[in-house]
Amino acid sequence: MRRIALLLTALTVVGGCSRSSEPSNSPTTGSQAASLKEVRIGYFANLTHAQALLGVASGDFERAVAPAKITARVFNAGPSLIEALFAGEVDMGFVGPGPIINAHAKTKGQGIRVVAGAAANGVVIVVRADSGIAALTDLKGKRIATPQLGNTQDISARHYLTATLGQVDLDNVLPIANAEQLSLMTRKQIDAAWAPEPWGARLVAEAGGRILAEERTLWPNQQFGLTMIVSTPAFLAAHPDMVKKVLSVSHRWTAKLNAEPTKYVPDLAAALAVLTGKRMPGELQAAAIQRITFTDEPLEETLQTMAQWSYELRFLKAQPDLKGLVDTTILREVQSASAASTTGS
Repeated sequence: MRRIALLLTALTVVGGCSRSSEPSNSPTTGSQAASLKEVRIGYFANLTHAQALLGVASGDFERAVAPAKITARVFNAGPSLIEALFAGEVDMGFVGPGPIINAHAKTKGQGIRVVAGAAANGVVIVVRADSGIAALTDLKGKRIATPQLGNTQDISARHYLTATLGQVDLDNVLPIANAEQLSLMTRKQIDAAWAPEPWGARLVAEAGGRILAEERTLWPNQQFGLTMIVSTPAFLAAHPDMVKKVLSVSHRWTAKLNAEPTKYVPDLAAALAVLTGKRMPGELQAAAIQRITFTDEPLEETLQTMAQWSYELRFLKAQPDLKGLVDTTILREVQSASAASTTGS
């Protein structure tokens, strides 16, 4: 992609941030809103964050918010991104439902808003070829890697082991960064991984893993919301124009990805290679992207389910009230404008 170099100049790779349980950003005055010079977006080096990858790499986000600039920050998993959002280090982020629920609960509904969806499904359960795992029931007691404690895959894995397999001790669930899972599976130090794409496909290609199942098969209607776009109430109130511009770019890429997902595999592969330092074979990327559903809709039922699971797993002290968490007002404006434009043409 002609503007892939933007990733090298605008990107800060984040391994972690200072911890905070409450958001530090405060409402911005009208004069400050008018002089906004930078929009900071957080996302992961995952195919399930394709709109963010392509929006940054193509320069679409940069052009949309001009004359402000885009600063992109890449995280391993959701809890780290949420910490950065609360610390005022990012303004908007692409993140999963598990950390969103935790953030909403910790701030008593005041710290975070879901403004759109980005992707559903796109998570696979990969097992080591010689692990002895032939069926999902064989996961009980096995060493299972997840990207980070309390991230969406971590919550899903722990819920399955406890609620379905009846496991009590969860010491076998090992929060390990996606990039580190490859060598650990090769060295037989983990038996399986609950992995978002393309990390699942990479475990197959580079660590000799085998896809045991797609997580979506464990969900009603074979679908769950995986990637959502979030911001803080303060940024949303002060800069709705910027939120709309970012969502407009994401919406356009969602439409393109739905129409011809494999067409954009080379661009996604190039963007991911910049972030991870390694290019995965195109055929594996093409297979992985077929396991993802790209959607603007946040799929609120997933948030309800994740809230219940988080409470059952004691990530939360009480089941949170999700009222006000999702605000799709600006998304509906974007969708209406897009529909009117398409009709007009």
